Amino acid sequence: MAAELTAQQLTAQHRPTLDRALEAIRTRAYWSPHPEHPKAYGENGSLDLAAGKAAFDVLLGTRLDLGQPGTDGWVDGETSPYGVELGVSYPHADLDVLLPAMKAGMRAWRDAGAETRALVCLEILKRIGDRTLEFAHAVMHTSGQAFMMAFQAGGPHAQDRGMEAVAYAYAEQTRTPGTAEWTKPQGKRDPLALTKRFTPVPRGIGLVVGCNTFPTWNGYPGLFASLATGNAVLVKPHPRAVLPLALTVQVARRVLTEAGFDPNLVALAAERPGEGIAKTLATRPEIRIVDYTGSTEFGDWLEANARQAQVYTEKAGVNTVIVESVGDYRGMLANLAFSLSLYSGQMCTTPQNLLIPRDGVTTDQGPKSFDEVVADLAQAVDGLLGDDTRAVGLLGALVNPGVKDRLEAAAGLGEVALASRGIAHPEFPDAVVRTPVIVKLDGAKPDDEAAYMSECFGPVSFAVAVDSASDAADLLRRTVREKGAMTVGAYTTSPEFEEEVREVCLEEAAQLSLNLTGGVYVNQTAAFSDFHGSGGNPAANAALTDAAFVANRFRVVEVRREA
Repeated sequence: MAAELTAQQLTAQHRPTLDRALEAIRTRAYWSPHPEHPKAYGENGSLDLAAGKAAFDVLLGTRLDLGQPGTDGWVDGETSPYGVELGVSYPHADLDVLLPAMKAGMRAWRDAGAETRALVCLEILKRIGDRTLEFAHAVMHTSGQAFMMAFQAGGPHAQDRGMEAVAYAYAEQTRTPGTAEWTKPQGKRDPLALTKRFTPVPRGIGLVVGCNTFPTWNGYPGLFASLATGNAVLVKPHPRAVLPLALTVQVARRVLTEAGFDPNLVALAAERPGEGIAKTLATRPEIRIVDYTGSTEFGDWLEANARQAQVYTEKAGVNTVIVESVGDYRGMLANLAFSLSLYSGQMCTTPQNLLIPRDGVTTDQGPKSFDEVVADLAQAVDGLLGDDTRAVGLLGALVNPGVKDRLEAAAGLGEVALASRGIAHPEFPDAVVRTPVIVKLDGAKPDDEAAYMSECFGPVSFAVAVDSASDAADLLRRTVREKGAMTVGAYTTSPEFEEEVREVCLEEAAQLSLNLTGGVYVNQTAAFSDFHGSGGNPAANAALTDAAFVANRFRVVEVRREA
């Protein structure tokens, strides 16, 4: 079949974007090619919003046939955290048929070269971008995110992360020249002369193990990093969040076909209830790369057992904010209240431990005791979420019953400074919506340590009283070293203490945000500029996205001959 997408078309459409992305990762300045507001998609405002919802509704109760080889049955059973039964069925794969078919297309994909692969990946991202409003509903109804967050994080922000990975992949593959003429002088004798050719070659098949909470945002970096470096990619979604990644695979397969490549370079591996195929897949010899986001337990298992593969994990940590002194007290309270509430705290970057000296802190509003800081923060959260309609738009729904169980158990761990309350969702009565709980703990009590030194995923925060700011820095160091952290925040007006916290984060490889009081939050990162995780502490062994995230997905093979 002749390619419908020619090299000239791909170059004209996407080479300027690739160049701009390469410039963005070099400068780390703000850039995004994907608009952050729904009305930017299409020309008809609310009509386009309705069309996105209609496109999602059409999917409900259908069979998503991807045309994959080795399909031996169909899998369904997804139910939205908002109570909607999706009813979409997906192909179940016979791996002994599918994996060889995926490998068959890799030679032509490898030989196409880094630029062609990058441009095809950007076309995939463009096609996904054209369906952003549809994808937003798919993310919302599998993750429990509220619509605007599902639209932004699951749409433009995820697409940014995918494009960022493509840019890094292209940069690393082209760092070595394709050819070189090598001449070594030999004195009076003729020089030695060789012609050398260098080819980036893929590792094999990459496996993306998707997560429930951010299926596209966390899935796209690994997917596009592996695909852009010449590997085939098998996408294994979380059983409760299949639809967004299945649609992604559908788009990728169509674009690959139109560009003249084997569509089986990207395939889906949906699993039957209780099948647990991630372990089986991760240890198969054909799988040479694994990308995983999820629990520490399974991430550790992958790192220990997928020995034949290069494994990239983003696991869990205990994120900490230190309040030592504050130059904008009201701004701090508002910023932290939003950070604790966003998506019901169901983010790997949400602050959990708030370390505050028991003798209180100095602020621009005068001295504040430990109890006053905690009470004021509780009041700020209450004020933010006081209107139920506004609250559900910020909180979304609890993604699974385990989050609700942890939330309810947390209230028994200490003195409750802010009790969680249930909210009835005006549109989805079956959604479980809960406000955050804040529990006071004492950093000097061994009985409290078990709580604040363990991750409690969800809308749970611990206000921990410490003896001094230096004790807070010491506890931060121990927490990051033992448990890991995706994010660290600190509020201080002291240059000396700022340097102390900065040194802890440099030594323990934790990403630090200082004195955030405006519209940037500790639990949000921007593609092309911020690194998500560092790869240097137990929370993750990789950063999204840096050169290390892509460089080991391929190797450079040299062929040399006498000139």
